[in-house]
Amino acid sequence: MYVELDKSCLSSTTTPPKEVFAYLSFFVFNKKENKYFSVQDVEVKKFTSSRTVWGVSQVLPLEKFNDPANGYILDGEEHEFGTHVKIASAPVPVDENLPFHKFTWSVRDFSLLKQGDYVSKNFQMGEKKWTLTLYPKGDSSSEGELSKYLHLAEGESLLIGELIMVRAQMQVLDPRGSNHLSGGFLESWVMTSTTSMGLPQSIPLAEIEEGYLDGEDTLNVEIESEITNAIRNDPFF
Repeated sequence: MYVELDKSCLSSTTTPPKEVFAYLSFFVFNKKENKYFSVQDVEVKKFTSSRTVWGVSQVLPLEKFNDPANGYILDGEEHEFGTHVKIASAPVPVDENLPFHKFTWSVRDFSLLKQGDYVSKNFQMGEKKWTLTLYPKGDSSSEGELSKYLHLAEGESLLIGELIMVRAQMQVLDPRGSNHLSGGFLESWVMTSTTSMGLPQSIPLAEIEEGYLDGEDTLNVEIESEITNAIRNDPFF
């Protein structure tokens, strides 16, 4: 599914924009479930006079889409499709210094922690409070590795149709100050159905125990994050 920008909008005013940035979502109605199946592109797309078409090459497998039992074929051979285009500001390059929210968490007695999750204190980002969750022995998807997630804090919630785009990076700090472990930046939508985001690069526990605990058995982690976009009333979420 694809959307195309009408080139005339780039030349219809006295000072036309040379570029238009937008987030794209695509929808296919499922009669059986009486709701839309949606695919959302989390990266902003740049439309220009030389690139007016953006989209996704596959929303649903063709075999699944064409099987009447799955609910995507309506009366006769009709289908119902939709798209949502959210105009965005120009993205800031990754290597540019941004006014990130920075939060540092010292996890004491790290080597003594047992299986399970450990939650940081709240910190403010935008209009809401957030927390970090660590699984020091790994979660179900990464046993034996440090797993980490950014969550909306307990008591915080999103309204129906409210979406927040968060860009974040977490580092495990080197107590010697020379070789911090970072998984790079992750950008993802947070919405009512997914109020957390996993942060990239699961780190082997053996590597942490060998070089990233200070003399008091403390692991220091730091997250840099910012809200890059927010939608208040998306009709499809």
